[in-house]
Amino acid sequence: MKIPLSKIDVDNRVIKAATRALKSGHFILGKEVENFEAKFAKFCNTKYSACVGSGTAALFLTLRSLGVKKGDEIIIPSQSFIATATPAMMIGAKVKFVEIDKQNYTIDPDKIEEKISKKTKGIIPVHLYGHPANMDKILKIAKENSLFVLEDAAQAHGAKYKDKMIGSMGDAACFSFYPSKNLTVCGDGGIVLSNKKEIIENVKILRNHGRSDKYHHHVLGFNLRFNEIQAAIGNVMLSRLKKGNEKRKKIANYYNKNLTDKVIKPIQEPWATHVYHMYTIRTSKRNELKSFLTKNGIGTGVHYPVPIHQQPVFSSPNKQKLNFTEEVSKTTISLPMFPSMKQNQIKYIVNTVNGFFKEK
Repeated sequence: MKIPLSKIDVDNRVIKAATRALKSGHFILGKEVENFEAKFAKFCNTKYSACVGSGTAALFLTLRSLGVKKGDEIIIPSQSFIATATPAMMIGAKVKFVEIDKQNYTIDPDKIEEKISKKTKGIIPVHLYGHPANMDKILKIAKENSLFVLEDAAQAHGAKYKDKMIGSMGDAACFSFYPSKNLTVCGDGGIVLSNKKEIIENVKILRNHGRSDKYHHHVLGFNLRFNEIQAAIGNVMLSRLKKGNEKRKKIANYYNKNLTDKVIKPIQEPWATHVYHMYTIRTSKRNELKSFLTKNGIGTGVHYPVPIHQQPVFSSPNKQKLNFTEEVSKTTISLPMFPSMKQNQIKYIVNTVNGFFKEK
């Protein structure tokens, strides 16, 4: 049996949507993009939106729109993909890393304030693996210190914090539509959401060469636009997101009930609705388990083996110690998770993981 870590289900609806956009003769920032922007904003209970070329582009353009400049400081968790940090660095800002919560692996709100200085401009909480960060605490700290909150929601399409949709609480939020995401456009893509109109207006100008119309360029902008074909695909994928997330939850529940207690399983906080972008467990035998599963045809992922603060891109990557983040980076392994998984595949994965630990 061969089971991938993740899988995109491309059916006739997706192909027809892409073909319709292709035949329209409009390829960049047309009606399909406008439709997708409006539908996704409504889904997330947010007023305004702007599609861009990737999740990384979304973070970069939003930080620019929030007025971040060289010398400013931005607070982020180190347990994330490096794209949480690099957009701020590209502007010339400094990222300050915070330890993660020991239960849900998102940024630990109790460790944020000690990182705040006069140069701090904002906080980027990451809704990791599909589990929300503790937003009430984060928003309170931000308000008390006059900081913006930019939600990195790249892994949390459809997740909720209490009764609020992820993407609707901060000053802005950024999502990715990369192929492995809960909602994909079958390639790179991203979106910025905000209830502040001026942020989205700025993003729309910056994504399109800094222009308000074809030949009037008001600021130094970029070519980070979104295309009609992927927007058409996105509209189809959005229509099946809720159902897909429910399937992910059922798979996660089966994993939780049947996997051996020799691994640390993910939890869902009482205030959270988890959408399981990844089902990530922890074990000190991570590398051996990964090798064993690979030999048995089961795809796995490691998210993330090197925390951002230890990446070579930093001049002194090993000076800061984030003990729990570093422990997590050495012990996490993600098991297959996608809505079209069959019951026999799920059982096979559980039996194979459990079999590995019976031999130990």
